[in-house]
Amino acid sequence: MRLRFAANISTLFREYECLSDRYQAAKDFGFKAVETQFPYTVPVENLKAAQQQTKLQQVLINSFPGDMSKGEFGFAIKADTRSDFEKSLNYTLEYATSLNCKRVHLLAGELSDSSKEKEAESIYVENIEKAVDVFKKADITVLIEPITRKTRPGYFLADFDQAIKYIKKIDSNYLKLQLDIFHLQMICGNVSRIEELLPYTGHIQISQAPNRNEPSVLGQINYKEVFSLLEELEYDGWIGLEYNPLNDTISSLQWIKEYGYNLA
Repeated sequence: MRLRFAANISTLFREYECLSDRYQAAKDFGFKAVETQFPYTVPVENLKAAQQQTKLQQVLINSFPGDMSKGEFGFAIKADTRSDFEKSLNYTLEYATSLNCKRVHLLAGELSDSSKEKEAESIYVENIEKAVDVFKKADITVLIEPITRKTRPGYFLADFDQAIKYIKKIDSNYLKLQLDIFHLQMICGNVSRIEELLPYTGHIQISQAPNRNEPSVLGQINYKEVFSLLEELEYDGWIGLEYNPLNDTISSLQWIKEYGYNLA
């Protein structure tokens, strides 16, 4: 089975300052799809025009994080930001529907006081359910992603077992796991859980551990084996290339051909 790769235009093609211009750069290289971490710094009309001109499929965006310069990274776990959470859902929905994007990664937020973890968990589950109710009306799937605390120390969801627990509890076809192989390696110490996690997975992202570069760079993950396993398991979803090129974007993408894949 042919694997499908999507360019993350927040981390790739940064040779182009304007996010809108990266759609054309991705198309020129041969990509059929893109994902974006945080499109909210650019007017949605500009992104929509760039996407429509290039006819690239927008396969993923993150939910609106808030003001990251002030340490905000999502609102889903915080009782005192319920109105901010609802506003973030509406803002995210505006971008997702304008870009015809069918997957949204719901950011949990960061927990500053570990003693409030149980309270935060209750709020989180309640807010995931709210998000699912909002997005399923537009046929958009909500994704939750465990993020290693080695890169984001206070992030609430940092455990794959927790994520699966929430997915099973809510039990909706519109709630899936975002399986970032980098985070799987950094959290679990290996990527042997891919087969177990794949039935719950709605999207995959990749980068080399521990420095988030292209998969062909020497590191902790053998991506040839990972791709072989995904083919064996007949994964037919998108694989987002969410990595920071060691040098320039074009040279960082040569592994696609070297590994025997193409974007056609």
